[in-house]
This record gives sequence, C-alpha cells and structure tokens, in this order.
Amino acid sequence: MTDLLNVNGVELCVDTFGSPVDPAILLIHGASASMDHWEPAFCERLAAGPRYVIRYDHRDTGQSTSYAPGKPEYTGADLVADPIGILDALGIGKAHLVGISMGGGIAQQLAVEHPDRVASVTMIATSPGGPDLPPPTDKIRASFSEDTPPTGWSDTESALDELIKSDRLYAGSLPYDEPARRALYAKALARTINPDSGANHWTLDGGDSIRHRLREIAVPALVLHGTEDPLFPPAHGEALAREVPGARLLILPGAGHELPEPTWDVAIPEILALTARRTS
Repeated sequence: MTDLLNVNGVELCVDTFGSPVDPAILLIHGASASMDHWEPAFCERLAAGPRYVIRYDHRDTGQSTSYAPGKPEYTGADLVADPIGILDALGIGKAHLVGISMGGGIAQQLAVEHPDRVASVTMIATSPGGPDLPPPTDKIRASFSEDTPPTGWSDTESALDELIKSDRLYAGSLPYDEPARRALYAKALARTINPDSGANHWTLDGGDSIRHRLREIAVPALVLHGTEDPLFPPAHGEALAREVPGARLLILPGAGHELPEPTWDVAIPEILALTARRTS
C-alpha cells in the first residue's frame, strides 16, 4: 500500500508490505535514493517473515516533497526526524530499523537519540565516521569531482546510461544485473518529481559526530558490509561493529556499496532473526 503521509510539515511517500500486526521493519535508504532502491522482491521476502515492512521516499526523492535544486528548505536533522514522524503517522510505537549508507547513519542516530522507538538496528554499507578510517577508493574520489550525471533528464535513455555508469562504480565483483538495475532506475526516474533535487542531500550539514555515543546503543544490532565497498572500505563496518555493544558483523564477500540480490539469501535470514521480537 502506497500513500502520501503528512510528516513534520511535509508530504512523504510511504509504501508498506505485509500486515501491521507483525513486527515492523522500517527501511531507510541512502542519500539521493528513493524507496525504489529497496526492491519489491526484497521487501516481499522480509514481509513473508512475517514482518510489516515500510519503505519511503526521502524528501527530494520520488513522490515526497521536493525543493528547488541547490535550495533545500530542510536540514540533515530533518532527514533524521522523518522516520520517527512516519512511525507516528502509522501509529507504530517501536520499529526495527534497517538502514543503508546514509540511511545506516540515520539508523545509528535514531538508536542513540530515540532508544524508546527502536527495537533493533541493522546497518548496511555504512560507517561510524572518523579520520582514522580509510578513505574511498581513487575511482570514487575522482567521481566526486565530476559533473553530477546526467546533465539532461529529458533524454531518458542517455540519463539511464549515466545512472548505470555511476551505479557500477559502487558495485563489487558479484554478478551485476544491468537489465534489472536499468529497470529500477527507469521506474525511479518516472516517479520522481524533480530528479535534480536529489543532489540536495549532498549539500546538507551532517551535524556533530555521534561515534562516541555508539556504546549507548542497547538494542540488538547487525552490521552488514561488503568486502569490496569502495566508498566505505570494510574497516568502516568492522569499526562500527566494535563500537556498538554486542553488534554482530556479517561480511558479504564480493559486495560493494550495496546490498545486491546475490547477498539476499544470507542477509534476509539474518535480518529476520534479528527482528523476531514483536514491536508495538
């Protein structure tokens, strides 16, 4: 079920799978990524757990409230507050959080600052932050200085070519299903209000580091990290697992900055095991 919810003064597009009587899992994706990057087949496998699975469009992605490119009328703190607003709008007191990349950072912050709303936390391809951790690969750092592709969205096929080119930069050595990824990006592009506005996420102040507070996390925690993550090399996931008390670290061979389908047979049972506790 897909709906536009009024959350924190904006409209956020939210999609759910399964029954609300089952433990709730809130999926939080990364910067500039709409809910489409949580693929329906992945959500359906979690929902079969049984779980009540919730995915949503961040501000400036998909069908959620969009602002002019370069002029976001919100802060990084607002992106952190939005998941709590979604739980409020759905009448959910506590949820299991699953976050990837920026979404993993949001999940960390929520587990620290709103422990009463978090039943467990799964952090995928993310980092605790800090200058002691290795930088992105040379290819990723070089891509930061390039023009954000694509430069024109009206030519859909050219836009998809550029999006796939960028997507491949972050992938590991596991089989890359280009037709499936192209279909995912085509769907996301077709339902996005303003594709240029997703880049607004990269202009936001990330706020103060909470790394020193990760030891406060007292809920079950899982860290999933690819051996070939080019943005956050594996040392980031290892550090995160060390600093969150009791966190289980699961290394995904061949995975990059992603949770691709070849990893699901391992990742999904781990997430279901972590989220077996009922929420309210």
